Amino acid sequence: MRIAVAGLHTECSTYNPVIAREADFRVLRGPAMLRDQYFDFLTHFPAEFITVLHARAIAGGAVERALYEKWKAEILEGIRAALPLDGIYLAMHGAIFVDGMFDAEGDFIAAVRDLVGPDVVIAASYDLHGNVSQKIVDGLDIFSTYRTAPHIDVPDTMRRVVTMLVRALRTGVRPKLAWAPVPVLLPGERTSTQDEPAKSFYTQLHEIEEPTGIWDASFQVGYVWADEPRATACAVITGTDKATMEAAATKLAQDYWDVREKFVFGMETGSIEDCVDRAIASTTYPVVLAESGDNPTGGGVGDRAEVLAALIAKNARGVIFAGIADRAATEAAYAAGVGATLPLHIGASLDPSSTPVDVSAEVVFLLETENPLYREAVVRIGGIDLVLTARRRPFHNILDFTKLGLDPHGAKIIAVKSGYLSPELGPIANPGIMALSPGVVDQFVERTTRNHTPRPSFPFDRDFTFVPQVKWSALAK
Repeated sequence: MRIAVAGLHTECSTYNPVIAREADFRVLRGPAMLRDQYFDFLTHFPAEFITVLHARAIAGGAVERALYEKWKAEILEGIRAALPLDGIYLAMHGAIFVDGMFDAEGDFIAAVRDLVGPDVVIAASYDLHGNVSQKIVDGLDIFSTYRTAPHIDVPDTMRRVVTMLVRALRTGVRPKLAWAPVPVLLPGERTSTQDEPAKSFYTQLHEIEEPTGIWDASFQVGYVWADEPRATACAVITGTDKATMEAAATKLAQDYWDVREKFVFGMETGSIEDCVDRAIASTTYPVVLAESGDNPTGGGVGDRAEVLAALIAKNARGVIFAGIADRAATEAAYAAGVGATLPLHIGASLDPSSTPVDVSAEVVFLLETENPLYREAVVRIGGIDLVLTARRRPFHNILDFTKLGLDPHGAKIIAVKSGYLSPELGPIANPGIMALSPGVVDQFVERTTRNHTPRPSFPFDRDFTFVPQVKWSALAK
């Protein structure tokens, strides 16, 4: 069996003014995909995989339209050259926003379907923070999404989708899709599967699946910082028995609606000032202070300096702040060299709507790298070791710190631009607190502008009723 593999994988806040361009993506082409740890699992399946192109970037602003069109054309040409095919696997995120276009995944998947026709089986893996539309569902036969947030089951989800695809091709049994939108749109920080009620809700997905009628039960929390017509939660069922699938989709949709008011933040929260005061006063450490409104993995810009300013104002000591994206400040640190003290203008370099800070800083570490885009500098401002980066990026792993000569275990306060804490930072947080800070991924989603989001929708609207309605893919009708 011959299976083509491709995908475009990123998450875009429609409130983020920074356009995502080619340099922001990690791009794999052809056989290099099978050698990469992201896709090397494909070699374990009894199929011939024709790898085309996969582009992946951390969350951010809208993707440049010309770039999207270029990659879409390259993928379609690669698939066309690989024909005849039995199947296609699309490794996606589900929350791409292309400049000037709604429902980019719908456009992309529909183009793939139009190219190969109705007989080729198409499967897709998604992030649970992706948004689904009828156009997306119409182009697919198989669908599955992550079941954890933080996302620790990405490889499992990808394998699950390819397993279903190979199963369909080997047996000749072709599944279909059903989905049920739910008018609820909440941030990931209130729907983490580490906390209730999401923890129990996602556990039931395994109970719903059954070998005779349902191949996969998925649920999309959706991506709340995309003001798009498809922005909503939904259940998506892959299976062969329509009655069983309809019952499962209805149950998941109703269950999620019923617990909508119970979703709360899974960690202690407060304003920037409150969280900085609590962190400084804490008798246990390291306190991990998450700056949620500027979280780059949620679509934040990553260049705001309000938390830094508050830490400086309070004369905080023993702080590691990782980090602020500011290419000019990073380049200035490299030009000055380790040991130099220099004035720095930090913050608001990408999104001028925030407030920068002007400080005197000592350069204490410069990461050795041949690519200027990957430069990272550690500068000391009083009791704060601040990481400056030439590009937007998160700091989620212990290695992100230690490679810069920083010891997160020995810090009193670790400030990171994040929402819920990563699997490596969460266990060392003592405690973890989240600042409900300003930014383009504002946790107070009710105050974000909504011109295109379906209404009514919770939590933007509250006084309305909901009855689940199951919809079918075009291939299932």
